[in-house]
Amino acid sequence: MDRRTFLATLAGVLLAAPLVAEAQQARRIARIGYLSGAVPAAVAPQVEAFRQGLRELGYVEGKTVVLEVRYSEGRTERIPDLARELVGLKMDVIVTGNDAATAAVKRETQAIPIVMMNSIDPVGTGFVATLAHPGGNVTGLSNVSAELSGSGWSFCAKFVLPPHPVTLLSRGQIASFAQRNRLPPIYGQKEYVVAGGLISYGPSLSDQFRRAAVYVDKILKGAKPGDLPVEQPTKFELVINLKTAKALGLTIPPSLLARADEIVE
Repeated sequence: MDRRTFLATLAGVLLAAPLVAEAQQARRIARIGYLSGAVPAAVAPQVEAFRQGLRELGYVEGKTVVLEVRYSEGRTERIPDLARELVGLKMDVIVTGNDAATAAVKRETQAIPIVMMNSIDPVGTGFVATLAHPGGNVTGLSNVSAELSGSGWSFCAKFVLPPHPVTLLSRGQIASFAQRNRLPPIYGQKEYVVAGGLISYGPSLSDQFRRAAVYVDKILKGAKPGDLPVEQPTKFELVINLKTAKALGLTIPPSLLARADEIVE
């Protein structure tokens, strides 16, 4: 090869290299779908926790990852259409905010990986075969734990409210109803206490959503959802509303206040 031919070939390679690098970079952009049955404001802190989890893993929204978010605004009848839309967009993975969303996406695809954020009973609903070996295209996090199955709270009336978008949307009315009827319930999510409920004890939803990002990362790196065990909650939070306690004529023991992760006054 003479000098002129060599230089021409070298120039061609150097000019093509940026184009190849750019094409490879474009192919690395992951497409993540997120489907929630709630209104955006109701789950904004949790969705931000998921985004934070992605950032902590090195993802940059708009550059290395695209997040397609869909909310049914509390209208459960819209969830199937939104699930169909996300599947049609050919997401690399779809994250679901509740069991209704998980069921809807699972009906639409057995190929796209699904990451549940807080399933009530993933085995009972048929989403996974077992917690340890999910099988299929669904994995993620369950909000059920042995920590919550005890009877240490039997002294108090209890509202067992699942993470359903309709009840979450109506948390203010539910808390007001309890106050009017002088009921001292314990809720499973702190959002009810912030809205005027008395006490909540349950898994940290923000921690659950942040952990969901870890599942997404593993799947995008080649892991099969059926091989990833479903994770049960490990971080719980106790939240107490002192204003509500006063309205109900209750005195919260100092020992319980000392254990609280958050106090609403």
